[in-house]
Amino acid sequence: MRNLIIPSLALSVTLLLATSCNDSFMDRQPHTEIGVESYFNTERDLQMYCYGLVNTPGYSYDSDEGTDDVATTSNVEIKNIMTSPNPNSVTINAGWSWERLYDINFFLANCGRAKVTEDVLAHYQGVARYYRAAFYMDKVKTYSDVPWYDKVLTTDDPDLYKARDSRDFVIGKIFEDYQFAAEHVRATEPLGAINKWIVLATMARHALYEGTYRKYHDELNLQQTAADYLRMAADAAWQVMQEGGFSIYNTGHPYEDYSTLFNSPDLTTNPEMIQAHYYENDVAENGFWAYMFGNYIPCPTKDLVQAYLMKDGSYYSSQPDYRTRQFVDEFKDRDPRIYQTLAYPGWELVNTMTYATGAGIYVQELNKNFSGYHQIKGFINNKDENYYVGIDFPVIRYAEVLLTYAEAKAELGELTQDVLDQTVNLLRDRAGMPHLQMNPPVDPVMAEAFPGVGSTLLEIRRERRVELAFEGFRFDDLMRWHAGKLLEHEPEGLYFPSLGKFDLTGDGIEDICLIPSSQSIPAEEDKETNALGEKLVYYRAGTIDDQNATVYLSDGDHGTIQTIKDMGTFQEPKFYYRPIPRHEMDLNPNLGPQLFGWE
Repeated sequence: MRNLIIPSLALSVTLLLATSCNDSFMDRQPHTEIGVESYFNTERDLQMYCYGLVNTPGYSYDSDEGTDDVATTSNVEIKNIMTSPNPNSVTINAGWSWERLYDINFFLANCGRAKVTEDVLAHYQGVARYYRAAFYMDKVKTYSDVPWYDKVLTTDDPDLYKARDSRDFVIGKIFEDYQFAAEHVRATEPLGAINKWIVLATMARHALYEGTYRKYHDELNLQQTAADYLRMAADAAWQVMQEGGFSIYNTGHPYEDYSTLFNSPDLTTNPEMIQAHYYENDVAENGFWAYMFGNYIPCPTKDLVQAYLMKDGSYYSSQPDYRTRQFVDEFKDRDPRIYQTLAYPGWELVNTMTYATGAGIYVQELNKNFSGYHQIKGFINNKDENYYVGIDFPVIRYAEVLLTYAEAKAELGELTQDVLDQTVNLLRDRAGMPHLQMNPPVDPVMAEAFPGVGSTLLEIRRERRVELAFEGFRFDDLMRWHAGKLLEHEPEGLYFPSLGKFDLTGDGIEDICLIPSSQSIPAEEDKETNALGEKLVYYRAGTIDDQNATVYLSDGDHGTIQTIKDMGTFQEPKFYYRPIPRHEMDLNPNLGPQLFGWE
């Protein structure tokens, strides 16, 4: 067995330490019940408590649902807000949970009891402060102004009813925590535990978020300090680049190396992994299930497909017929990462799990509200359960650090060709793609999406989108770039020029047949058989209001697949934030008033 910290084991420590699972400070049982005086004595005590603070993300790559990357029928918060006639603090009430902060502050208040050296104590204090910084960053991203607590609150503490602290104050405290952690957390720790490089990579991520957020959101009146956080992002990323010893995983196989990062049973020696969660069959399984096939809730968008460059580095939008290219042609001569991210014509499905149609060369499944594109990044195409439940999960990749550095330097006006060669072009090397040069021609599609942004920065944003697709970055990126209006665009899917028979596997043989919605799908024995001896799959095509249709086309009998009738309206700046839940405001009126027009 590998010698590493497995998240599910670490989480069990929490069960030994915590005596309540209530969300409110005031509902917590006192930790003295676990014997504080007898617990915080040794380094092992500190270590085990910190292991109990490990966050374990679910094993999936569907975190970008509801963005311009992923259409979905799921109950996604931003989609619900945009389509609701009156979203308010009663209906929008998730996220105001503080139990984790109590656990962190409890540790910081008591860890000094341990009989350990100063540097050992500082390491574990740094780990806890890292967790506190990350906790508060999530709160700031959601609510902007929040109350800052760096102590254990008791039920009679008047600070339970304090007002919000300003975003600027809380962010300052967050980066004080990150700085302390960066200076004191050890560089070498057991696999799965927090180390210096995880701290610096997360610090860089959040500094980039805050720096760009301040730059592009004038409602905060904090533009004058944006560069401070962009500089912090660049410096933290650069330290990882110079001292961390990481590198981009590249064995010279551009059509395989990228996907290897997401389907490996052992990432312990992968040079790109700054942080990963490690799993083993019969010890700690990853919970993998084939949500891309059968259940089919999230589905990639045409907008994402069109973001990938051509193999020669040119823009897809430079193809004269790019808007009306059919599925097979869309995947010709593209950035190799697209074939390791999306099911392409001719891709073979092995691990069917819940997919009733069965294994074989995959024919894109069409259905109401779905795009027709399917995701394979993060999908383990192996039917051996003992194999796929032990696949490791990347959490922080060195690729992200390089993209953070490139973007921060571009935003600071300090981007050079050397910076591009040290960052973006290392990712392009792995993909076998031409290098990005300074001041490339402007892609009009990107310029329309992000007006006023220079061409090189636009390409860094593109690189970030395709490299980190489905890893949970896209929503935050759109929010910090002040690009919420892009969420108003209804996600689209495959293009069909007419009704009739179409090849979706790239072999020149028709696989499906689109018929008018007024017609009935033939009985199985009456369906036409193609040259391979397989029955065609029939769909009734119509507009999105047509109740008889089984696939929606923009013009009924031709056009792009439609996934939703109306994505609603993104109200600026209101929808960049969330209201504090009404019942919390009732408990503590000092939290008011709500910000940015929320009620």
